Amino acid sequence: MRALSRSPLDFPLDFPLVRRLFWLPLTCAAALLVMGCASTQRAEPYENKEWLQTSTNRIANLALRDNIQSVKRVQLSLYRRNPREWHKWATSAEDATNRTWNAITQEQPLPAVQGNTGIDAIRLAFETAPKPYGGDRVAALVVGWASLLKQANGNTWEQTMIDGVNAENSYRAARNFEISLWLISSKVGPDGQPLLLATEISDRGRNLLIDRELSKVVARLDLLAAQADEKYRRAALDFSQNWLLGNLGPFFSMLPKN
Repeated sequence: MRALSRSPLDFPLDFPLVRRLFWLPLTCAAALLVMGCASTQRAEPYENKEWLQTSTNRIANLALRDNIQSVKRVQLSLYRRNPREWHKWATSAEDATNRTWNAITQEQPLPAVQGNTGIDAIRLAFETAPKPYGGDRVAALVVGWASLLKQANGNTWEQTMIDGVNAENSYRAARNFEISLWLISSKVGPDGQPLLLATEISDRGRNLLIDRELSKVVARLDLLAAQADEKYRRAALDFSQNWLLGNLGPFFSMLPKN
């Protein structure tokens, strides 16, 4: 007997199986997303504004966020070792920190900083001659650091696709943070005492929080500078490679292979 040929459509569909096969990819994707979010404590929920950011923008924004957190830790540590500084204008170290950052984010210069930003504000923080600086040295230092971080981030607090890291500014900011760390540890007043006490030495050992956090900032800025420089270098190479493959690729495909 001749076997009858049947179309696949002639066989009845197992609808429960079809439904399971339809939902399986979606379930797997959802599980992977949840696992990815749960695998790190640093994960954050998606925000609508992230659609305006490339992966490079996102990395730069995360680096800026971490650098600001490091600077805030350094600020509080300096205030605890130098309470005379926040006593000049605030009720506590936390109050001075909040007021400093409110002025920075709202772009309302602190009167005592005299409109200085960047390296000029850092110099002001360590000024001893001809007249010692009478304002909060820690706040002036933080204002200078914050402006350096913003300039390195493309002169914005949050990058989008139209922004990018300025490699030169990022590199220069890293060097200025290194100089700041050296000034904190070496600069003394007319009386021979350090202008800002930084390292705490006690029975429990040495507290190197300021050195550690500022070193982290330097490392992040150097990495961003290298990434930004590599971005433009790779753009030229990618253009050349695409042109070469687009024009000569068909010719190469015709060559015999050994």
